[in-house]
Amino acid sequence: MSDIAKRFEANPLLSPGDLKASSEGLLIACLLNPGVFQYENKTWLIVRVAERPEQQVDVISFPILTPTGTKIMEIPKDDPALIATDARVIRYHGVDYLTTLSHLRLLCSDDGIHFYEPEGYTSLYGEGKLESFGIEDCRVTQIDNKYYLTFTAVSDSGVGVGMRTTTNWKEFESHGMIIPPHNKDCAIFEEKINGKYYALHRPSSVDIGGNYIWIAESPDAIHWGNHKCIVKTREESWDNARVGAGCAPIKTDKGWLEIYHGANKLHQYCLGAFLLDLNDPSKVLARTEEPIMIPTAPYELTGFFGNVVFTNGHTVNDDTITMYYGASDEFVCGATLSIKEIFSLLKYDHA
Repeated sequence: MSDIAKRFEANPLLSPGDLKASSEGLLIACLLNPGVFQYENKTWLIVRVAERPEQQVDVISFPILTPTGTKIMEIPKDDPALIATDARVIRYHGVDYLTTLSHLRLLCSDDGIHFYEPEGYTSLYGEGKLESFGIEDCRVTQIDNKYYLTFTAVSDSGVGVGMRTTTNWKEFESHGMIIPPHNKDCAIFEEKINGKYYALHRPSSVDIGGNYIWIAESPDAIHWGNHKCIVKTREESWDNARVGAGCAPIKTDKGWLEIYHGANKLHQYCLGAFLLDLNDPSKVLARTEEPIMIPTAPYELTGFFGNVVFTNGHTVNDDTITMYYGASDEFVCGATLSIKEIFSLLKYDHA
């Protein structure tokens, strides 16, 4: 396997202890998977901050959002109705709950390495019943002077794609859930193609089908249709369990280049790439056979949920992709990739 990512020497750039919790009684358990954008000549991250109460020996406790505020649920570990084999999700009396509650927090940097919370900007929290378990993994697309924020909206009704838009990062318009459960990993292309908006997304199926990457089109970036499945998992490969989009594809003279994540049945997350036709992005022209990034650094191998590299944000300058990514579901890190190097690893479909 080839790993062509050049990791920042300063990694991890952000750890849970670097930020303050949103309220009394909560601790930051992990920082995850930032969206990335440029604004006012700075590099910005919109980081997923996952919080929970300090854990006790005999009790699992976790927060959820209610119409009156945050509620802490506590369940004895010896309760026979509790299934707690996954660090991220528990099941109690037949209902799934997240062990943490996530919100989105804005950070900025003058050098792309040292990030801080700027004054005058607010965090984004879940709103309403469909975001009662929090909002996660925001991807940011800029079209003209408007920013489109697509994120995972989680509740006991399921996991879907929510969207808010802004022009100044201080006032936001909510567009509700634009793709219903079960769906996530939604990335909107950064320009229209033949007069239409396009987006990658990832429905999930536990019976027929699987966790594959789809593409959809829209007249207004809110109402999506003409869905097509374009990238599937591959048996006996590093991405045999699930695949999902990173952030908005990069426009090149050869096509739309997309960095995506894939996981195997042991829940190891790596990154790969594929190339879409410029005029018809539902056509996949090429795909890497091997990963372009593999969890190898200590901060990628161990953490809240180890063996994970996961990205949904980057900036591009000529041949260089500066990618920000989540490591082991706990830290925010940075790396650079060469577009030419990625192209050298793409295998074209000549069928």
